[in-house]
Amino acid sequence: MAYNRVMQLSGVFAPIPTPFDDAGRIDTTRLRKALKRWLKTPLAGFVILGSTGEAVLVDEDEASRVIDAARDVVPKKRSFIVGTGRESTRSAVRAAERAATLGADAVLVRTPGFYKERMTTEAFVDHYTAVADASPVPVLLYNFTALTGVTLQTDAVARLARHPNIVGMKESNSDVLQISDLVAATPSDFSVLCGSASTFYTSLTVGAVGGILALACVAPEICVRLFTLTHAGRHEDARTLQQRILPLTKLLVSGYGVPGLKAALGLAGYDVGVPRAPLVPVSEAVVEELREGLASLEDL
Repeated sequence: MAYNRVMQLSGVFAPIPTPFDDAGRIDTTRLRKALKRWLKTPLAGFVILGSTGEAVLVDEDEASRVIDAARDVVPKKRSFIVGTGRESTRSAVRAAERAATLGADAVLVRTPGFYKERMTTEAFVDHYTAVADASPVPVLLYNFTALTGVTLQTDAVARLARHPNIVGMKESNSDVLQISDLVAATPSDFSVLCGSASTFYTSLTVGAVGGILALACVAPEICVRLFTLTHAGRHEDARTLQQRILPLTKLLVSGYGVPGLKAALGLAGYDVGVPRAPLVPVSEAVVEELREGLASLEDL
């Protein structure tokens, strides 16, 4: 298989939620409408069916419908990345192949974590190598210890980065030293992306090429501005902006997660429905807290 190592991954990407209706069914009408609005922003691209997209709560046939509907809306000039992480290597391979068939530009593959103590460096290298060997599109590694309970260590990433079809990584742990180590341990054409808006500025300064940020769903222009300011060398302005977004970032990520993000998006005018059970919508008190957090960014 001929691999395409060159893929433009610089910039800010939104890991969008999967819309469900009140009965818990996939709502592709809501998805298409929300994506059309996001396309009016300067985002570099979109990630669907990631952790923010409630991927672990979506059946395989539903996943195909989501990919197909989103690809129909997202133009080729925007990167279209699909989360295809699965617990078994066999399932992850099939998910990557299916996503590619449906139009994914790349796949984002989270670490399997159910058998935590068995997820050694060798296990991860074998898993990702098998997926990358089979995938018709480039593969991005995905490390998110808070959700999976396992960590893809730098030595494993360094080995995997030599694979011609593994082009980058989303690192969601809020550890700038880890970002710096990953950049130092991988080739220059391997793209390290920050997954935490709370450390976005600092991650960019140590070599991350962009971010896949939940905050970018709610405040895409602000996240892109932070990226642009940093790359322009306007560090004082970038640091100030980073501090301004911290309170809302904490509410969305460490505070209320996907239900909070969906509530915040509703307040921001994006109709993405409700979370899927067993997740439950946030309370009215939380909605008011999120409303205040959004209002604090209005002058930006």
